[in-house]
Amino acid sequence: MTELQTIHEIRLSNARKLMEDSGLDRTEFAEKIQMSYNLLSQYIGKNPTKNIGDETAEKIEQAFNKPKGFLDQSQDNLSKSLPDHYIPPIIHDGLPASKQTPVISWVQAGDFTPVVSADMSHVIEWIPYNPRAGQYGFGLIVKGASMEPTFKPEDRIYVNPTFQLDELNTGDLVVMACDGDSEATFKELVVEDGDYYLRPLNPNWHKQIIPIDCNCRLVGKVVGRYTIF
Repeated sequence: MTELQTIHEIRLSNARKLMEDSGLDRTEFAEKIQMSYNLLSQYIGKNPTKNIGDETAEKIEQAFNKPKGFLDQSQDNLSKSLPDHYIPPIIHDGLPASKQTPVISWVQAGDFTPVVSADMSHVIEWIPYNPRAGQYGFGLIVKGASMEPTFKPEDRIYVNPTFQLDELNTGDLVVMACDGDSEATFKELVVEDGDYYLRPLNPNWHKQIIPIDCNCRLVGKVVGRYTIF
């Protein structure tokens, strides 16, 4: 398992490495990304006072012809975490890697948060990118019959992990993780008088309403489905 890093730490490390690999000094690097030397120092200096936000990250990526999200990938941790027998993922239907969404396990989903780097060596497979899932989106493989008939076992669902629970409404589909459970769970959200509940879509499922308490957290909102034929 890799050491967890915040997205800001990853961006800072990658920006510094990009400057080192480019052979540019800080003044030249600042000119290339059309930023003042003083402002750049606040981002990647010895003691940075600013975090590299989305707009600044994209500005750096574009200046060096890097794909969107390049600065967000923990390159060092990724290379160290890959096992000797690791085989690069097959690109689905010829799509480039930047247009892929990783599918992870339900156990990993329970630990997932968009502010840390993912251990990409445990990706199960890759499916076509869904922009609704966002930059940190991931896929899960539906298990069991609790969400039938809408979602069947082996369907792939796209999860956007950047939502907050108070942004969601009754009828939204969510992935939740609760203390004591080894895996995350996929259910429909119910909001009633300020309280939150989960329920399966399958009307014949044995447990219909599940209260959400302080020991549960939202992993993400389900924003799409991909079916393997």
